[in-house]
Amino acid sequence: MHTRAFDSYLECRFPVKKIEEIIKSILETRLSNHIYASDQCPTWTKDISDEVKNQIKDLKLNRYKIVVQTLIGEKRGQGIRFGTRSFWDNNTDFSATNSFLNESLYACVVAYGIWTY
Repeated sequence: MHTRAFDSYLECRFPVKKIEEIIKSILETRLSNHIYASDQCPTWTKDISDEVKNQIKDLKLNRYKIVVQTLIGEKRGQGIRFGTRSFWDNNTDFSATNSFLNESLYACVVAYGIWTY
């Protein structure tokens, strides 16, 4: 990484813990009183993703491309595995994750911060 970009990176490093707290708060606020409804999930996932992305943008992490992925499913006693793959720079790119569970549904949100050079 060249020096000027690295200096800028150090000034605005992706705050993983803070973003995990943002995700947790949004999930609890948006889903705590909901019962799983397959016809509503597309709207819920879009709204949650947009809200997470907007709150991360409010942190003024200008050098990061923000990508948010939200998964909501019906809780029926099953297990689930959630995986992603991407080209990644372990020195500058980060992700923050949090999940939510109630009696009828589960949700998982992953927010990626990809450093732009």
